[in-house]
Amino acid sequence: MMLSKDIATISRTLEIIQKHGFHFKKGFGQNFLVDLNILNKIVDHAEITKNTYVIEIGPGIGSLTEQLAKKAKKVVCYEIDKTLIPILEETLKDYNNIKIINEDVLKADIKELINTEFCDASDIALVANLPYYITTPILMNLLEQKLPIKRYCVMIQKEVAQRLSGTPGTKDYNALSVAIQYYTEPKIVLNVPRTVFIPQPNVDSAVLKLKVRTTPLVEVKDEKLFFHVVKGSFIQRRKTILNNLKQTFTNISSELLLEALQQANLNPQTRGETLSIHDFARLSNIIANLVHL
Repeated sequence: MMLSKDIATISRTLEIIQKHGFHFKKGFGQNFLVDLNILNKIVDHAEITKNTYVIEIGPGIGSLTEQLAKKAKKVVCYEIDKTLIPILEETLKDYNNIKIINEDVLKADIKELINTEFCDASDIALVANLPYYITTPILMNLLEQKLPIKRYCVMIQKEVAQRLSGTPGTKDYNALSVAIQYYTEPKIVLNVPRTVFIPQPNVDSAVLKLKVRTTPLVEVKDEKLFFHVVKGSFIQRRKTILNNLKQTFTNISSELLLEALQQANLNPQTRGETLSIHDFARLSNIIANLVHL
């Protein structure tokens, strides 16, 4: 296909929208990227090769899908907006390695999809331009399932990308930073200005690459308890770790929580935002031991 025919140009995107009488739906956070250079960088960062099977979320009119299909073995797209399905079928008709599914990815059985569509896959990647309002639910839902996806390469709101890749002691660091770090190695690989989208959003974006760990970064006795400790430690950022844990674990005495912090060599007066993932793991394992005594 000639470069001039690629979807991700302003003229071609406007032509497709007008031809099909498409109207952007604010509720789906639809913004179409019209910069081929950025799209190619996303594909490069996602490490797509002829052996890669790709899951894409929210293909829109197929701008990124097209670039993925040029390099990947197969691309399966989840598009929630049914009015985009006939458009995608037309814009991507020249590619025989694309499957479009009209479904909400949060309700989809991704495990079953992988078993049926990617049964012989040794390399699976997820690539997406995610609306900011649904970024966290999608990523956490997929990561918690421990699917055989090797890496995620997602374009999201820049501030969200900074929070998900935040480090201890910074304003961006929060419970989600710890959860993402537990499952993956996060890295912001590209900043994307708001000016390269139709319509132009109110915020800039960033591409976050998540390399999935073969085993979690830390070993915990009780994963559910670990995440409960982490989440509880950030309930109120200005409160001490001890006060936040008291508020979180109302069924555990203050004396026991204080003892757990002391055994973990953590100052009860410190704040959760200063603790590393290793600190949280050590603390949750000690709480698990003390509670089960």
